[in-house]
Amino acid sequence: MSEFFIGRGWAWPMGVSPSGGVAMAEGWPEIEQSIRLIIGTEPGERPMRPEFGCAVRDQVFGSFDASTSGAIAGEVRRALDRWEPRIVVDDVEVVQSADEQDVLQIHVRYHLAATNSRRNLVHPFYVIPPHDRGGTPAEPATGTPGEPGVPGTPHAPQEEDRNHVTA
Repeated sequence: MSEFFIGRGWAWPMGVSPSGGVAMAEGWPEIEQSIRLIIGTEPGERPMRPEFGCAVRDQVFGSFDASTSGAIAGEVRRALDRWEPRIVVDDVEVVQSADEQDVLQIHVRYHLAATNSRRNLVHPFYVIPPHDRGGTPAEPATGTPGEPGVPGTPHAPQEEDRNHVTA
């Protein structure tokens, strides 16, 4: 495998090398960091390249079903095909974490375009669980009944109070 083809770039997250310069990544770690950076960057985040990134954050409130899984997988594939020319994406699969309800795992199977060397990468994608999306709270408000500011109590600010300006 040609390390020259893979290249060398700034480590992500950025850091300082032991010699005091910018920490660098090369070889497979550089490719993996590039993939994670593409998936983790929302289009519009970079002012000088606003189209760079992967629009998966649109799905953060979606319910996890085949439609959401397909939308995330399709967007990851599209972004990697566009922004990482050193790899060929073989498959993207999105599965719910067995341990955590609010984590989807994005499995990316790819190979280097120049060498056909195959790799896998699992990238966590954090979603808002259904019980935390608003509406009925997951847990009742805490505090003393009647305490100012506690939602659902007589002294909590009402909608008309928030819009009323007092002198």
